[in-house]
Amino acid sequence: MSRRKAPTKDESALLPAYAALPDAAIHVPTTDEEFARARAALMSARALGFDTESKPLFQVGAVDTGPHVVQFATTDGAWLLQMRHSLAMALARDVLGHPDIVKAGFGLDNDRSQLQGRLNVDLRNVIDLDRVFKRHGFGSSTGIRAAIALTLGTSFRKSKKLTTSNWANAHLSEGQRRYAANDAHGAAMVLAALPAWEAVQPPVPPRRPPAPRTPAEAPPTVPAK
Repeated sequence: MSRRKAPTKDESALLPAYAALPDAAIHVPTTDEEFARARAALMSARALGFDTESKPLFQVGAVDTGPHVVQFATTDGAWLLQMRHSLAMALARDVLGHPDIVKAGFGLDNDRSQLQGRLNVDLRNVIDLDRVFKRHGFGSSTGIRAAIALTLGTSFRKSKKLTTSNWANAHLSEGQRRYAANDAHGAAMVLAALPAWEAVQPPVPPRRPPAPRTPAEAPPTVPAK
């Protein structure tokens, strides 16, 4: 299959705006009661979009203490878990390690290593959506913006300023809450839209088995003098 081209940023911007979550559907638990409600919602979900946020490092040799926020979302709500709370760490660990809950996101290699180091959890049933689009002929890093343009036909915008904001803050700003929530929500929406989108895509060619290794040729025989 030849390489397929994902929509560019400019092309995506021409599409209708992505239907972001309303503020009332974004939950940032801090009390025991709020964590109990978050646990009930997340542990009963069959599939979740997920992502992480970390305080950026601007100094050479600085120690990475992230992730500082782990966010999960269904198609109609999001939960931002700040790792400064022990109950948040416990809930994130239980969701990520649950074998029956699908967790889907984009570019998860770095998230996976951070989470395993911070939470000491074996991530189970996790789907890197970039790999799904790669299987359909796109590049290795399609990303959430292009994936939403492809599957939902809408324009998803991200703020670079918020990407590099301080995610270790005790109180997240409204902008940070919306940014983190919609990163996870976007992944949940793409995951939900995938079956219909994949049904109309060109057939995926079967993976080729690795070529057998040929034994090294024997060195030429030097005739005796």
